[in-house]
Amino acid sequence: MIMQAEAKKIHTTEEYLDFEVNSDIRHEYINGEIIPMTGGTPEHNEIASILNAALRVSLKGKPYSIFVADQRLWIPERKLYTYPDVMVVPRPLERQQGRTDTITNPVMIAEVLSKSTKSYDRDEKFSAYRTIPTFQEYLLIDQYTAHVEQYSKTDSHKWIFTEYDDPESYISLSSIPFEIRLADIYESVEFES
Repeated sequence: MIMQAEAKKIHTTEEYLDFEVNSDIRHEYINGEIIPMTGGTPEHNEIASILNAALRVSLKGKPYSIFVADQRLWIPERKLYTYPDVMVVPRPLERQQGRTDTITNPVMIAEVLSKSTKSYDRDEKFSAYRTIPTFQEYLLIDQYTAHVEQYSKTDSHKWIFTEYDDPESYISLSSIPFEIRLADIYESVEFES
């Protein structure tokens, strides 16, 4: 007897949003599927917190909002709702039509890589982010070793890739006035041996 795979339940965006606003945990919405997001490690949270603090100091008084982990982003071209680890959004915020809790106009996004999400963050998620007209810069931050990958948009469909391994190197963003030393991103982070 041949067993057939169980069909995945496909939800509308309205069903997802009704479910999500009443949920105790966050979920991504990818082409009709509702996918629970797992909790981060202490290292993951420490890195996101350090980056958030540095961005807040650097962008104080400038027309940007900074969001960490709990701000929902809608990517209409890919029918994707997601929660980037760190996101910088120019003011005024652009919100999804009919929503007060979902934004659509990030200029910079940073993801702290985990073993389970690093391929998705580099490939499918980055591809989806690139469909956002305002999106200019992407940081992928390794939580297991001091390593950052930076993608900066230079023109329509053109991105420059830079990677950082030297703790004394500085990561300068082109989309916003911000610079940080690689070692400072990992301040207080204890890597597993």
